[in-house]
Amino acid sequence: MRAYGKIKVARVAGSAGGGTAPGDKGAVERITLFNPERRNAIGPQMVNELLWALADAAEDAAVRVVLLTGDGKAFCAGGDFQQMSGGAVDQVELPHKGDYADLLLAMTRYEKPIVARVNGHAMGGGLGLVAASHFALAQSDAKLGTPEIDVGLFPFMIMAVLARVMPRRALLEMMLRGQKLEAVEAQRVGLIGKVVGPETLDTEIDALCTDLAGRSPAAMRLGLGAFAAQSDMDLEAALPMLRDKLAEALGTDDAREGLMAFLQKRKPSWTGR
Repeated sequence: MRAYGKIKVARVAGSAGGGTAPGDKGAVERITLFNPERRNAIGPQMVNELLWALADAAEDAAVRVVLLTGDGKAFCAGGDFQQMSGGAVDQVELPHKGDYADLLLAMTRYEKPIVARVNGHAMGGGLGLVAASHFALAQSDAKLGTPEIDVGLFPFMIMAVLARVMPRRALLEMMLRGQKLEAVEAQRVGLIGKVVGPETLDTEIDALCTDLAGRSPAAMRLGLGAFAAQSDMDLEAALPMLRDKLAEALGTDDAREGLMAFLQKRKPSWTGR
């Protein structure tokens, strides 16, 4: 396990530790944003550590789901302007792997499900992490928004991932007016998949992560890779690529096992191959 200063990484059975992932009790990698004195604000060090943690989880066959959350009562307050302006960082430093744009790109292209557990406010750069995740569940008292314009800035980089999940007019209004949306409104415009009470957030997260961890890793890998690729293609280019991906999926051990299990009316045993 690498040493980190601005995130915490742990292997858990379910998302919050209460569930049991089928086939592997450590199938969920929980990554916690940890900058408590600044409400988990994200800066260059945290970005770099997230890139390393995601890369490690991608290479570990035992990890089937990545869970992203924040320490304490906030998910992420936005950019850590103290670090971004050259302020002091923790002593724990890893070789440079990339910046925030690289992080968003890595998340949108990630071939294992990323679940955002939005346990509190998610603003600016933190909202970008939510939008770049494959799933996002938020507790009902969380707020999500883009307050950058209030300090003379603009949510330039996160606009790219927000535009993939939000309607155009709702996105423009949020960015240009610096809106902070209630969780229910964030769900209505596509930022959040589900809103639950704080007392049931971990139960819902556990159920989702356990379900995802019980699916075919090979199908997940090929499906998420194809989903990301076709998002940037026109229809004429996308369909032949997806046809080839189907043929590739049919050649996997997981597909053979899944089809055989279906015919034999039993639960499949996935190998990820």
